[in-house]
Amino acid sequence: MTDLRGKIALVSGASRGIGEAAARALDAAGAQVILSGRTTSDLERVAAELTHSPVVITADLSVAGAGSALAIDVLTVVDGVDIVVNNAGIPMRRMPEQLREQDVDLVYAINVRALLMLTIGLGESMKSRGGGSVINISSVAGIRGPAGRAAYAATKGAVDALTRALASDWGPAGIRVNSIAPGLIATDIWEESRQTIPGLIEDMEGQIALKRWGFSDDIADVILFFAGNDSRYVTGETLVVDGGLAKVGASAKPQLLPEMIAE
Repeated sequence: MTDLRGKIALVSGASRGIGEAAARALDAAGAQVILSGRTTSDLERVAAELTHSPVVITADLSVAGAGSALAIDVLTVVDGVDIVVNNAGIPMRRMPEQLREQDVDLVYAINVRALLMLTIGLGESMKSRGGGSVINISSVAGIRGPAGRAAYAATKGAVDALTRALASDWGPAGIRVNSIAPGLIATDIWEESRQTIPGLIEDMEGQIALKRWGFSDDIADVILFFAGNDSRYVTGETLVVDGGLAKVGASAKPQLLPEMIAE
């Protein structure tokens, strides 16, 4: 089991979904977790069930300067961090002709600008602690090219690119920087659609090699891998965690194909 005793971890977007699961997993591994998000009551609900002196910091990362400000707030309550889980983000599903400039600005502000500036703001503290691990949550959308997701997919591609660049910059300081690209994860974002759109669950499962949606714990376990010593020689990578959605062929039903014999 991953041992994170004595480590301090920041999780953004920690009030639900992947962020909540990550906070719980890191705490269970022994880390002190700083939980950040927009809704104080939701953060406090999660923190109340953690055991290693959790800290709640409310922040709206859509505002200019919010990423840097959150880093300052974190460093007022702890001397530094060892693990940063950049999970906060917003989805956006719109066809290209529906996109407005302010839509693009908003999704970039949260998914890219705040993520990068928060990480940079905590970088020196990680260096002073001898290194650490930055874990960026991107998306399979940055790899697969889904319809109606041009702006969102662009931000997630940017997250993977800045992951590689920061890995290069900070590798000599012992800071590893990796990203995780989740596929279809059954979080609150999908809950209404899963309940109200007939056949959605089965249709999407049919596109996945493992024939099931993912859950937050599936991503939290990978976050633990990147947070701990098991990934000590891994940096600059994007690990796709999608059950085979992006790169593996899948059919809704088993196929009976004619046998092919080489002559």
